[in-house]
Amino acid sequence: MAGQVTRWMHSAVRDRNIGAAALLLCAAVTLTACSSSDGKDEEPDTSPTATQSSPPAASADPKEVAKTEAVAAYGAYWQEMEKLYADSTGKSARIDQYAASAALANAEADAKRTHERGLINTGDVALTDQAVTKTDTSGKIANVTISTCLDISKWQTVNAKTKKPVSLPADRLTKYLILGTVEKYPEGWRVTRDEPQGKSC
Repeated sequence: MAGQVTRWMHSAVRDRNIGAAALLLCAAVTLTACSSSDGKDEEPDTSPTATQSSPPAASADPKEVAKTEAVAAYGAYWQEMEKLYADSTGKSARIDQYAASAALANAEADAKRTHERGLINTGDVALTDQAVTKTDTSGKIANVTISTCLDISKWQTVNAKTKKPVSLPADRLTKYLILGTVEKYPEGWRVTRDEPQGKSC
């Protein structure tokens, strides 16, 4: 009898150990199945998603762009004119990068006459009351006409050697209206005409 009880207890213990091992095995299999799943739960979804494309920005008005660029070019032209007249050799300025046609020819000729007389101009030119009076972007060469009050009251004519101011007519205009035409060349905007109107401003 005692032997039968002992055998039964050994059998129960064996069966319990086998059951526990089976549970552990199942748990391990379950965890492996959940964690693997081809890595779909761990890796971010990189599949392409539909994106809403934003509407293209409205293009700027060609005339407004032309006005802005032409006014900037005209200001740069006069800054270069200051360099041209201030250098008696005429070598430090590149007025041809800012002017063309009649404006370039007149600027170079007038500066040359000034320098041949032993004079230079120093100081600053001021551009005020600028207004675009005409803009044409429909033709082969876009062009803009600009009305400006040119203030040369601080642009002094001086002796190139002594740097002393020379006497000038008392009734000369130091603030006068000037009409400039700026055209868009392949190389950029160029002032082609720059005509004083003989009117004070």
